[in-house]
Amino acid sequence: MNRRNFIKNTGMAGVMLPLMGNWTIKALAATPLTSIAQLSTDTDHVLVMIQLGGGNDGLNTFVPLNQYDRLQNARPQVILPENSLLSLTGVSDAALHPAMAGMQALYNEGKMSIVQSVGYPNPDYSHFRSSDIWLTAANSNQYLNTGWMGRYLNYEYPNFPMDYPNATMPDPLGIEIGYNQSLMFQGPLTGMGFTISDPQSFYQIVQGIQSPLPDTPAAEQLAYVRLIARQSQIYNAVISSAYNSINPTQNYPDTELANKLKIVARLIAGGLKSKVYLVHHNGFDTHSDQVADNHILGEHANLLGDLSGAIGAFMTDINALGIGDRIMTMTFSEFGRRIIANDSNGTDHGTAAPMFVVGNKVNGGIVGSNPFIPLNPTEDDNLAMQHDFRSVYSTMLLDWFCVPPSDLDNTMLQDFPTLPLIGSSDCVGSGIHTQNQQAGQSFISASPNPITDYTEISIETEGGYTMVQIFDTSGQLIAVPLKGNLARGTHRFGFASNHLPAGMYYCRLQNGSIQQVKTLVKI
Repeated sequence: MNRRNFIKNTGMAGVMLPLMGNWTIKALAATPLTSIAQLSTDTDHVLVMIQLGGGNDGLNTFVPLNQYDRLQNARPQVILPENSLLSLTGVSDAALHPAMAGMQALYNEGKMSIVQSVGYPNPDYSHFRSSDIWLTAANSNQYLNTGWMGRYLNYEYPNFPMDYPNATMPDPLGIEIGYNQSLMFQGPLTGMGFTISDPQSFYQIVQGIQSPLPDTPAAEQLAYVRLIARQSQIYNAVISSAYNSINPTQNYPDTELANKLKIVARLIAGGLKSKVYLVHHNGFDTHSDQVADNHILGEHANLLGDLSGAIGAFMTDINALGIGDRIMTMTFSEFGRRIIANDSNGTDHGTAAPMFVVGNKVNGGIVGSNPFIPLNPTEDDNLAMQHDFRSVYSTMLLDWFCVPPSDLDNTMLQDFPTLPLIGSSDCVGSGIHTQNQQAGQSFISASPNPITDYTEISIETEGGYTMVQIFDTSGQLIAVPLKGNLARGTHRFGFASNHLPAGMYYCRLQNGSIQQVKTLVKI
């Protein structure tokens, strides 16, 4: 099996396997050439997505007060007391669940947008199928084997995974805290994300800790599997470095979601260039016991309280760390719940539900109007979709990741109207995108390699001033075999290494914005 097929076949397992040939520097950020190779560009915008697994009950999350009497008639088993709901500045006809004080504050500060009744045409009520639709941005009758974020990252970094990590992108393209890599990150050839199974395993990564081997005959095989995994997960070093370089500024709630977002904040502040983070907040499949006592408490209240508290602490933290303007946070769930309640003090699978978009640059407010509640709804009645979820995705790509409108089809596969969610897009110029397009592209090679006394170096240059340097592993400059103005194209020249001791060396090409470092092995 060739190495491209190997990566393609293992990509969905959630383990990132950048290739370790002669020309890939393992853990680039830890080498002596980091300051030489790293481009001095901003890490650009970041999107943090929180998946509310199970199907969130939107009608008890953002309650339409102008139809409260109809809600009482439709769902007396789970209706929230009207006097318990949290009001929003300038909003008289809707209010938040009483457990969402943190998100209430963000809305009142103009840092949260609520998108009403988000769904898709011809909805599917299966968790698995509807989740696939949201993760791939497919039509309900369409089956895709690539995720919408995987397609975007493939558009942004078309050479991945060959020769990654590299100077332009030394870090994972996207990071997911979950047990398997989500279909959302699956690209045309391979998974485009790096997966951390849970916060505990993350802390084992950053602390270099492994759980002990079992006292069984399988221990030797398990040790071998772990060895291969350590060799494969070459991003562990840069993740550990980023995390350990930042001290937390905020006390987070002691919840699983908050712990995940605390990790995300430290990784971004620590300098990772990863563009996308996905974290999971599960448990929203509230068929029974959705509420307790006076309906203010219960499982749904716990879930929304954890969500609100975690997002509130995350926003406080990233602003204290000075990275708040670079981050947009978005929630999504595979569907909402039915209008009527069931006989188990819960709600069953439904259609549309609100999405929340949070950030300093968000266009705060409400997009859309309250959903319509029939006078006497039946179990077959559902909320009408106002906004296609793919309009939210398209907006993030266009106004946050600055994808040109002509290129949106590469990711979304069809046209969707965008929404007024981003108040100040602050789109960067095309320079970063151009560098990302070139990342992983090989501009320099040598043959033979490993070398004995002589090798021929080949370079691709855009023209103009070009320099090739040779460094040893301590960062000492050994030689400058080429320096001067060159015409655009391919150039080859010899390099004699008979005077060098055996070992590993770094060969660096500099040509305008192109800076690429490869390894040479002298034997």
